[in-house]
Amino acid sequence: MGKGRLEAFSDGVIAVIITIMVLELKTPHEPTLQALLANAPVFMSYVLSFIYVGIYWNNHHHMLHAVQRINGRVMWANLFFLFWLSLFPFVTSWVNESHPFPAPVPIAMYGFVLLMAALSWIPLGRALIACNGGRDGTLGRALGGEHGAWKEKISPLFYLAGIALAFVAPIVSCILYILVAIVWFVPDRRIEQQLMKHHEA
Repeated sequence: MGKGRLEAFSDGVIAVIITIMVLELKTPHEPTLQALLANAPVFMSYVLSFIYVGIYWNNHHHMLHAVQRINGRVMWANLFFLFWLSLFPFVTSWVNESHPFPAPVPIAMYGFVLLMAALSWIPLGRALIACNGGRDGTLGRALGGEHGAWKEKISPLFYLAGIALAFVAPIVSCILYILVAIVWFVPDRRIEQQLMKHHEA
């Protein structure tokens, strides 16, 4: 099957996720800088969630650009991934509503959603590789090497640490989540490099 409809559906879901998150931002009750700064934690949590959604959208686009076809397994794996991504507005809003900020349980749940989104990314990648030439396909060659794979290995460990530390030092959990976002914010060039090699060949 062609990938066009899957791309369009995924882009639409991600656009709705971002829209819901921004609608959760509440304007200050007073027209003062102090009132604006009081909302800083809420805005920062939105920025972090926006960056995470943006990172996934970017990588999702790269993966689908490197393949030509999909199948039923890919469609279900993509839905499983989008399910966890769709929970970002919920956990972001819960973190923002918690008092005192940051509260342990919402921070732990935020980390759990981050962890599950990361883990759901794995079967999606494998399904796309299997459907498009296996390890010898463009995507298989790009993601089969060790270069860049370290990010995929350490991210779940950071999320697990953040979930555990949320009940002891929730601010440390927030720092861990931010660190993972920084690591992934630096683009992974494996797919682009493989596509360049393919076109040159």
